[in-house]
Amino acid sequence: MTNQTPPRHAPITGFLFHLHPRKVAAETIRLNLSFGLGGMAAILFLVLTITGVLQLLSYSSDAAEAYQSVIHMYAGASLAGFIRNIHHWAGNFLVLVGMLHLLRVYLTGALDRSRRLNWLIGCTLLALVLLVNFTGYLLPWDQRAFWAVTIFLNMVGYIPLVGAYLSELLRDSAEVGPATLANFFAIHVGILPPLMIVLLVYHFWLIRKSGGLVRSRSDGKQPDMVSAVPTLVAREAAIGFGLCALLFIFSAMIDAPLAGMANPGESPNPAKAAWYFMGLQELLLHLHPVFAIVIVPLLVFLLLGSLPFIKRIELEPGIWCGGSRGRWIATISFLSGILAAVILVVIDELALKTSGSTHVLTPWLSRGLFPLLGLILFFGLLYQLLRWKKFAPSESLMSVVLACVGMICGLTLIGVWFRGPGMTLGFF
Repeated sequence: MTNQTPPRHAPITGFLFHLHPRKVAAETIRLNLSFGLGGMAAILFLVLTITGVLQLLSYSSDAAEAYQSVIHMYAGASLAGFIRNIHHWAGNFLVLVGMLHLLRVYLTGALDRSRRLNWLIGCTLLALVLLVNFTGYLLPWDQRAFWAVTIFLNMVGYIPLVGAYLSELLRDSAEVGPATLANFFAIHVGILPPLMIVLLVYHFWLIRKSGGLVRSRSDGKQPDMVSAVPTLVAREAAIGFGLCALLFIFSAMIDAPLAGMANPGESPNPAKAAWYFMGLQELLLHLHPVFAIVIVPLLVFLLLGSLPFIKRIELEPGIWCGGSRGRWIATISFLSGILAAVILVVIDELALKTSGSTHVLTPWLSRGLFPLLGLILFFGLLYQLLRWKKFAPSESLMSVVLACVGMICGLTLIGVWFRGPGMTLGFF
């Protein structure tokens, strides 16, 4: 019996078959189904891990040296500054890609019973992405980072019962200082990445167990199958290399922001949170702190987490928004959400200027319960209106979800681009 020498690429192929089945449905590899968002998120996490490890060679987490160690990265012809740029922008891109990936999963109907757990893991991973970005935000120890973290920890302090404890635990002192920097460095480097790796591995395993990406209903017909290697892998590689090329070019052209050294005695004007938390900061200007920081975000996460468990709301699998009518509804709902956020912010600003006070009634009523009930009523009426117009339950709920997403985007855009000195509204 003749022993056959295994081909040189056999170990690589074997590894790829741990990630993918040998054959996949042809419809699942088309670009416009997933746009490669899940793979992009994984690649960005890998880039962040590599660049983060490399930065440990030059970064110091001592508050007396942290800022200067970042400045030194850009000294001379050092490659460390470029590595920092890549790390910074990859982290920001990961927030965007992670959010888009979560939306893609929902809008392509990938919420069947076999994918419920993976949806919850995906939501958890997105929360961890925000947290790892937040903990890394302070590490440059510049004015921008110092005051953004100060603002967010003050927001955390509004959480009833545990807020003050959590805020002090993260600060490890009465104010943001050297102990806070050491805490954030330990969390950013030693706790969150290992946790994310474990969840990512489990996430990919559950995708593999569910048969890969979601497929449209076949009505009993056998789907066309293609080999994962090289058909699927080649497309994934093209997306990965393209993403890395864009990231590296962007990082070579635009440096990661760095303000002056952190100064607890001099607050910038305006002092803003990180952009991905600006929606919360904007909401805090209009609602009672408990409602802005706890109740509204909690309701949003409860809505996200419950989507796979609500009966009769699954969109047509493998088809964006359930079809052409659904895509039209989705677009209108998202844009309407942005417009509604702008209108509500302007109305509130005008009301404040007219009355000169936010305390017309008891604050938790006038700036909390009543606005919240108004929003719930608005979304409820939107759902019932679409049902009355003979839209399916799945389409009606999708409209509510995307209107909510649009409002979050609207608040974020206003906070980032239109809030000036003193957090005044720029277009007034």
